[in-house]
Amino acid sequence: MPVSIFPTGVTLYEPEHAFNCYVLFDAIGGLATLVDMNGNVVRQWPGRSKPAEFIDPTLCDGARGHIFSGERGPDADETDQLVEYDWDANIVWSWGEQAPGGRARQHHDQARLANGNTLILAYREEEIPSVADRPVDSVVIYEVSPEGAVVWQWAISQHLEELGFSGARLAELRAMDQGFGVHRALVLNNMAPLGPNHWFDDGDKRFHPDNIVIDSRSGNYIAIIERASGIIVWRFGPDTPAAHSLDTKSFGGPVPRPLDGTCGQHDVHMIPTDLPGAGNLLIFDNQGPSGVPPHHLGMLHGSRVIEVDPTTHEIVWQYDASCSGRCYWDFHSRHVSSARRLPNGNTIIGEGEFGRIFQVTMTGEIVWEYVSPFFEQRPAAECRPGRAGTNQIYRAQPVPYHWTPDGTSRSEQAVESTTLEKFRVPMRA
Repeated sequence: MPVSIFPTGVTLYEPEHAFNCYVLFDAIGGLATLVDMNGNVVRQWPGRSKPAEFIDPTLCDGARGHIFSGERGPDADETDQLVEYDWDANIVWSWGEQAPGGRARQHHDQARLANGNTLILAYREEEIPSVADRPVDSVVIYEVSPEGAVVWQWAISQHLEELGFSGARLAELRAMDQGFGVHRALVLNNMAPLGPNHWFDDGDKRFHPDNIVIDSRSGNYIAIIERASGIIVWRFGPDTPAAHSLDTKSFGGPVPRPLDGTCGQHDVHMIPTDLPGAGNLLIFDNQGPSGVPPHHLGMLHGSRVIEVDPTTHEIVWQYDASCSGRCYWDFHSRHVSSARRLPNGNTIIGEGEFGRIFQVTMTGEIVWEYVSPFFEQRPAAECRPGRAGTNQIYRAQPVPYHWTPDGTSRSEQAVESTTLEKFRVPMRA
């Protein structure tokens, strides 16, 4: 939002058309925050991992109100310890000291599994001669038991060719090394088990429920890892032209149509079996700077959320700002962000760069909107470059009411929106 003052909290709410739930997000000030549909803070937890995540009670022995968060290390993009908190912010499980090197180095994602283990996305220093002449922080996925033992792991460094990096593209990857601790195109910003799905039930082994979908913002690829072998069994990108023109991006255009290039995408996951669109991939396509080599972005670009049939590589549903009758550049988050399908067919979207979370219907009507009032409060000199004064969030997660303890407060009072033309900041007397 390129203005100095704008409304925060809930700015629009139609209870009869929205899916009513809590929403969990990681506030920039360092607290995992749960709000109700009127924006009231229901609960906050200390620490901040990327992301904070509410845990399905069926995955933690029926306990309601547990979340993942974390204790930050010296690098703001990783944690020293991944922590599971209960409703009262007591630590009930953590992983860090048991990790290789004595630090979790968790970043961007984690997931509790049905067997009680936890998948953790982490950094690990490696020597990868094809990428750099120095050790780099590569990415590894650990599966960790409740006791803290690593029982399975997968390293991206062993699968570069499967991910589309060989020959000239691998040379470009090496040429883009800027001397950071981690090579940006090796970073994964999303990791999620596929879970039960009808593709696998119908015989397509690529979509085994234990398989893991990953994506890389900087590398511009989405892939599925076969859990049993570690090989990549499904991939889109990085060798797909960016969808930067109005003709190819088809803002609000007809579907289904072939999937065009995603660019800097986030929060890729398979829609669960009990939700509309089950089995399809839901993707927050940032259309932000990314790619090897960097993708060209046109002057008129915005973000979009796309639902993709993974068997046909077709877009079957799309949301962009034009679907709500706005200019498509009105909705644009160059990094971070998320999108989740809801039981009534709505989709909750986190436009993370501007701290905005909103719900849209399948036809693009906005029926709930919230802008985070939590801003980075430290002096600019103490903030990471470009972070002073921001209310950015990484991911917004819808939380069903029954995932919290009985008696948890909530409010569902309608909020009538006003138009920008009529909104004014009162003058001081």
